[in-house]
Amino acid sequence: MTIIVTGGAGFIGANFIFHMMKAHPDYRLVCLDKLTYAGNLSTLAPVMDEPNFRFAKLDICDREGVYRLFEEEHPDMVVNFAAESHVDRSIENPEVFLQTNILGTQVLMDACRRYGIQRYHQVSTDEVYGDLPLDRPDLFFTEETPIHTSSPYSSSKAGADLLVLAYHRTYGLPVTISRCSNNYGPYHFPEKLIPLMIANALNDKPLPVYGTGENVRDWLYVEDHCKAIDLILHKGRVGEVYNIGGHNEMRNIDIVKIICKALGKPESLITFVTDRKGHDMRYAIDPTKIHNELGWLPETKFADGIQKTIQWYLDNKAWWQTIISGEYQNYYEKMYGNR
Repeated sequence: MTIIVTGGAGFIGANFIFHMMKAHPDYRLVCLDKLTYAGNLSTLAPVMDEPNFRFAKLDICDREGVYRLFEEEHPDMVVNFAAESHVDRSIENPEVFLQTNILGTQVLMDACRRYGIQRYHQVSTDEVYGDLPLDRPDLFFTEETPIHTSSPYSSSKAGADLLVLAYHRTYGLPVTISRCSNNYGPYHFPEKLIPLMIANALNDKPLPVYGTGENVRDWLYVEDHCKAIDLILHKGRVGEVYNIGGHNEMRNIDIVKIICKALGKPESLITFVTDRKGHDMRYAIDPTKIHNELGWLPETKFADGIQKTIQWYLDNKAWWQTIISGEYQNYYEKMYGNR
């Protein structure tokens, strides 16, 4: 079995590669990644020299390059993590999000149609559903919840989802889609909430929190997410959408306070900043479908997962300090430029 993993040098994609190589040691994993600012090749150092792993520096919008890779590898499955994913960046520059997240998805699926595939899996987000009110804790996103996007980022992901389902209906492409809640864990890029707060707290820098920090997210430990995708690939029904949620709803402000306490830092570092435009208030996923059909449940409680995550950042300071300094972007040329 050969699987192309796009965006595999990013946070969730890299964790997925580690999971699959451990869970399926006989599989061949091919990582396709453009190495934008959020892709970090040093993350993949533990597997780079494995005989059943290949890295290809490639943009999913590069049709010629993608087709060439398919001709060389003849993949059985494609898992598409490649995406521009930071909401704030999408507000500043929507165009690159539409190009990568929609047109890049189209290129991948066209390659799947041309060369044949057992499964194309699109990794999406609960943000395509919009948000839920804080005063209705009984409401959750299900797979039947209407698409109702808030940002250029979530709109681009929703557009890709609709395109994936259209390729299934029109061309019979064997697809599945997963929509996950906020992930956290090792190798999380330091612009996102949890790693940013850990890094800033360790450096005694201000901890910027949007608005009053009341926004609620459903947090999913990245390893649990990877296990869910593995299950969907092998047992999920073609043409279906599966929601993957953590059953871990937390207010942003409470997460920041947990991090302060764990690191022995004062809450006086917390600084409230102007709220994000169109900021969603609450995300919460109902993962009943994936539990009933595939037997999946999140295994990691937030209290345990956040401690494991904080410890990882303490143990791997060189990884995130290199990112903050910008040096990581030279890693590819330094390590692999002559390969």
